[in-house]
Amino acid sequence: MTRNTTLLPRTVLALATSAAVALGAATVPAEAAPVGHGKPAADETTPLVFAHRGASGYRPEHTLAAYRLAIRMGADYIEPDLVSTKDGVLVARHENEISGTTDVAAHPEFAGRRATKVIDGVTVTGWFTEDFTLAELKTLRAKERLPQVRPGNTAYDGRFEIPTLEEVIQLAKRESGRTGRTIGIAPETKHPTYFDSIGLSLEEPLVRALRRNGLDRANAEVVIQSFETDNLRQLDTLTRVPLAQLVDAAGAPYDLKAAGSTTTYADLVKPAGLAEIATYADWVAPNKNLILPRDASGAIGTPSAVVADAHAAGLEVVTWTMRVENQFLPTNHRIGTDPNAKGDLAGEIDAFLDAGVDALFSDNADIAVAARDAWVADND
Repeated sequence: MTRNTTLLPRTVLALATSAAVALGAATVPAEAAPVGHGKPAADETTPLVFAHRGASGYRPEHTLAAYRLAIRMGADYIEPDLVSTKDGVLVARHENEISGTTDVAAHPEFAGRRATKVIDGVTVTGWFTEDFTLAELKTLRAKERLPQVRPGNTAYDGRFEIPTLEEVIQLAKRESGRTGRTIGIAPETKHPTYFDSIGLSLEEPLVRALRRNGLDRANAEVVIQSFETDNLRQLDTLTRVPLAQLVDAAGAPYDLKAAGSTTTYADLVKPAGLAEIATYADWVAPNKNLILPRDASGAIGTPSAVVADAHAAGLEVVTWTMRVENQFLPTNHRIGTDPNAKGDLAGEIDAFLDAGVDALFSDNADIAVAARDAWVADND
């Protein structure tokens, strides 16, 4: 289905629609058929900040505490990565294997659930959300995924549950009402081909949740993301909300690999690939190294053509992921030699805003919002 190019400025929507309506309008009837998708306005000049897994630089990722903190830091969108439980409930985890982000290994009652599976062609051993009911997952507690990088976050280990998509949406509603601004959500479907293969499709329950909450609208502050292509094409027929094609710096979408296609992520960011993405999505979300490639020393400099080519294809561009620790920064924005020390994240963000991106994902929403606001003021 060709994407609807009707433009609806966020600023106009914010004035015309209260936060309660924007994230809590009357439920769209389940039988309603999609009529097209909205896109951000071409004259919208303020880049957006997407809180990557919440404020994951400061709290264990994908917890209500991380999302709440990101909102209070000024993030425009919060990002719940979505996987399924055994009973078909969508929950927020970066991966369906949860030994690195929960205390599941400390629960002897679940020792027998440890398994080895092949996920997107990779053999993985651990505990998987699809082997637990929601009630069982709710007995687990989240922990910091990168304890050596972010030891301060470990103070929150054991305090927070795994949230459902519904709980994330409800949090966004409450915080929209509290702050007087619409808090967007950017759900990412994780491993959709795999979940389809085990009878736990992600797309339909996601769309049902959006409809139930009045969010299946072209002007809703919702962006659905995926690294795969077929599920975005399917979502294009199921929902009105904007869609984003994630593009990694190497490899290929797993659904295309599984189908025997030779198309790679590199192909997707060529002009022809971007034009094809524009037939089913509104955004392209390239790995930041595709936009500002690093030289032999690890420094960034001249932008590639990806942003200009994406805009020429009618796509908005959101890049990922901006993190404050030196090890995640280009060498010309590091401070000192400690890989876990804080570097010049604001400087890196400035470089990407100068390169023309429309939005960016960051683990450090406070720094990203401050850098964005300063950049906007300097370029006003």
